[in-house]
Amino acid sequence: MSQPRPPAAEPAPRVVVPAGTTAGTAVREAGLPGKGPDAVVVVRDVDGRLRDLSWVPDADARVEAVAADTDDGRAVIRHSTAHVLAQAVQQQFPEAKLGIGPPVRDGFYYDFDVERPFTPEDLQALEKRMKQIVKSSQRFSRRVLDSVEAAKKELAGEPYKLELVDVKSDVDSQVDTAEVMEVDSSASGELTIYDNLDPRSGEQVWGDLCRGPHLPTTKHIPAFKLTRVAAAYWRGSEKNPQLQRIYGTAWESQEALDAYLERVAEAERRDHRKLGAELDLFSFPDEIGSGLPVFHPKGGIIRRELENYSRRRHEESGYEFVNTPHIAKGGLFHTSGHLPYYAETMFPPLQFDGEDYYLKAMNCPMHHLIFRSRGRSYRELPLRLFEFGTVYRYEKSGVVHGLTRVRGLTMDDSHIYCTPEQAPGELRSLLTFVLELLADYGLSDFYLELSTKGDTGKFIGEDEEWAQATETLRQAALDSGLELVPDPGGAAYYGPKISVQVKDAIGRSWQMSTIQVDFNHPKRFELAYTAQDGSRQQPVVLHRALFGSIERFFGVLTEHYAGAFPAWLAPVQVVGIPIADEHVDHLTKVAARLRANGVRVEVDESDDRMQKKIRNHTTQKVPFMLLAGGKDVEAGAVSFRFRDGSQVNGVPVDRAVEIITDWIGRRSNESPSASAIEVEH
Repeated sequence: MSQPRPPAAEPAPRVVVPAGTTAGTAVREAGLPGKGPDAVVVVRDVDGRLRDLSWVPDADARVEAVAADTDDGRAVIRHSTAHVLAQAVQQQFPEAKLGIGPPVRDGFYYDFDVERPFTPEDLQALEKRMKQIVKSSQRFSRRVLDSVEAAKKELAGEPYKLELVDVKSDVDSQVDTAEVMEVDSSASGELTIYDNLDPRSGEQVWGDLCRGPHLPTTKHIPAFKLTRVAAAYWRGSEKNPQLQRIYGTAWESQEALDAYLERVAEAERRDHRKLGAELDLFSFPDEIGSGLPVFHPKGGIIRRELENYSRRRHEESGYEFVNTPHIAKGGLFHTSGHLPYYAETMFPPLQFDGEDYYLKAMNCPMHHLIFRSRGRSYRELPLRLFEFGTVYRYEKSGVVHGLTRVRGLTMDDSHIYCTPEQAPGELRSLLTFVLELLADYGLSDFYLELSTKGDTGKFIGEDEEWAQATETLRQAALDSGLELVPDPGGAAYYGPKISVQVKDAIGRSWQMSTIQVDFNHPKRFELAYTAQDGSRQQPVVLHRALFGSIERFFGVLTEHYAGAFPAWLAPVQVVGIPIADEHVDHLTKVAARLRANGVRVEVDESDDRMQKKIRNHTTQKVPFMLLAGGKDVEAGAVSFRFRDGSQVNGVPVDRAVEIITDWIGRRSNESPSASAIEVEH
């Protein structure tokens, strides 16, 4: 689940730590806060390394103070809490063997090899024991081991820790972030253990192999909660033993923890998978396969409306629509570079007629072939091709998640072919178009992320071209006036990209649109146009997916609106609810007039009582409910009932039809209510 993006942090205060003095002493003498969310928990040295407050430099050191309410500060709190969890587990289950226990986004986890799975009752008991450990104010104390042999001797009873010691012995081993929290595999090559010391006797109570840093004492852990248990393979490999993973969260204050837990509860209430079933929008039949959704009639209506409005806006902006197959010969994807650079996310090939065919993972290679199908003149540029193209990606089963991470997805894919001179202006207008269209769907809180080339071998093309493409994108992003966040190494293999990050109704950030500048595909596909002077020139290609994918956008909007879609998107926009059977005919005539205006309307003729009908359609989040009784029939009127429970009585039918058609026609993203109708009246 995506999370809220915190506001930009203020520069961290700097402190000089004299040689032979602890960082904590220097921080206190500098008068920096010692309690609460802004309390300093660690410092950062000139090399960027986080250090314990007990750290004593050999020479005077200038450091940054890291507060509890920063990302790094929270990570230290969570890492320390993970160690308290491990201590509690080994006290409660002495046979438990330790895996790894890193901080993660918004929390932490620790893996254990135990005789039986943990139960909810176990989590409650462990939380209680952890609170006792926190209250005892045990001191975290860093200890450097002399050698690998010494580490193995001390950790002889912990087989998984011994394996991590061996990982340290091979500096070039592939270790993930979580393992690095346990073993420092940097050039310094230190192996360290953090002991938990009794505050009175100074004796070791418990210890763990760890790089650190940690809080000064367990009592510095302000607020935490264990959340769930899951199974996890050791080091992520199915070939390894399956361990029990306990997840938890920890924060700089009880207030911050409570706010987080409420966000989690609200996110669960808005979970699009839950709402999709309750509102009969989509499902994931086992018979079809993981990550391959089907849309039911109501979901199909929402999807159609999303696509139709997008098509209309694209037509108004000069895009030309194309269609391409779902499968192609492997040679096409070798030319594009998807094989081998993107091969791990492509499904295995199908073999027939002596050739390998692949389900397409991207639409761009086929769009390039459309551009190349005949000679092109500079007068045709920029050429904007657009397609709702379904692609297929082999996502591992562990990351497939509802509609937001699927294996079959329909991208609203555009490829703009332009001259180098046109590219900057095209990027600016393209970004404006993207932001305006997203706002039309009710998403208007944005920031941008600029993904650039990294140092790995996955990137193709010349450094000079990458630099030029990156600067062109950067300038377009700056011109937008939005916050721009760097993402080093996150570019596509063929070019840098801007990602539009959108905040939803509860403050979570989601990646939506992506815009990429590509100097590489035009070379690989030998794309060319005839310039004004008659020479053949290579175009610049701009890749753009506005929704990202229809499926993902559908899931995000479902959670953003908590299933209460705006009236223009709602599958059922109006439902007529008669008080008694004799009032059905009146509402049927009203429904016919609405239907003639393109409104999706139903009349509930079931045997349920009126109040139950109102509850049913409120639960189904219908935006307009029209009630009719004897007085309404006599007056030629209806009464409005809204999702929020408000009501407006005795509205003439002509006015009711006008209100509803106008509201839908304006594509208002607000939920209609009595107050809104009264203002219009």
